Amino acid sequence: MPQSIYALILAGGSGERFWPLSRKTRPKQLLRLVSERTLLEETVLRLDGLVPRERILILTNVEQEASVRELLPDFPAANIVAEPAKRDTAAAVALGAGWVAARDHMATMVVLPADHVIKDTAAFQKTLLAAAFAAQETGALVTIGIKPTWASPGFGYIEQGPPVQFRTSTELGVAVHRAERFREKPNTELAESFIRAGNFKWNAGMFVWAVPTVLSEFNRHTPELAHFISQVSMPNQFEHALRDRFAELPKISFDYAIMEKADRVLVVEAAFDWDDVGSWQAVASYFKNDEHSNATNCDFTAIDSSNNIVFDQGGIKIALLGVHNLIVVRTGDALLVCHRHQAEKIKNLVATLPRELQ
Repeated sequence: MPQSIYALILAGGSGERFWPLSRKTRPKQLLRLVSERTLLEETVLRLDGLVPRERILILTNVEQEASVRELLPDFPAANIVAEPAKRDTAAAVALGAGWVAARDHMATMVVLPADHVIKDTAAFQKTLLAAAFAAQETGALVTIGIKPTWASPGFGYIEQGPPVQFRTSTELGVAVHRAERFREKPNTELAESFIRAGNFKWNAGMFVWAVPTVLSEFNRHTPELAHFISQVSMPNQFEHALRDRFAELPKISFDYAIMEKADRVLVVEAAFDWDDVGSWQAVASYFKNDEHSNATNCDFTAIDSSNNIVFDQGGIKIALLGVHNLIVVRTGDALLVCHRHQAEKIKNLVATLPRELQ
């Protein structure tokens, strides 16, 4: 095993894309979309046997903190922390790095989003182990790359360079390459060229590094965040620095602040299945489908209707007649009916709703 492993789970989010099921206080990671557990619960369980819970920090925000604590009553209470202001992922990772450094300045640190669907836990842990060994043995920042299944314009991409050979990666059967550069979300034509090139991976926002490595990169590229890390990691100063300093940090993504500027970055190809489930269309692939491509989580009746997505939280009967390509979502206090091709605009709709329904 590599040095002791700690994990930072990023569990914020705005709760717009899955309205009306999601709300500001209940974003995607707090929903039971594809199983009996929420995506956050699945993320925590996926680390069992690899990272003990006392070494996991869940970072959420003030609007969602109560929901997270209610969802995870047996999780160490002090390890659930709410950001006092929204400052993007660079500040979040800096906070996590300081939290880990205060406990073990030589530890290996894993950063994971809380809202992904990953079914193969064994392959997931094997990939993280390979990344942890790579981070310890090479002193590089390591990112997990997802093999693209289509030319998505909605994901960032990592351009993969030559392979890097070391004993542990060979033993685990996981491919490790140099990361040549990060590419922002491309248009469809550029994404298709990435797929044809064959050496691009999706950037899923999963990272692994040795704590001294990431601290060094913060010092080189973002001195303000490095200073915050030093404050957070001082004995008995975590709460004070979080309360008084966090809201002043620059609002910048971790990719832009650090990953795109670092000299030594490796990409480990994910050996596991992965799904971002970023929309109702994506979640529909986990629902029951009838012979007319209607996807549903409930018992419903349809005549002369096709390619619809139906989600019901309350157990009433839903019937469709002569409609196609709709998304129909019913909760206890709201009903959404929209065209599938308008799903990206649901967040615009949410902004116009009464505050109590947002």
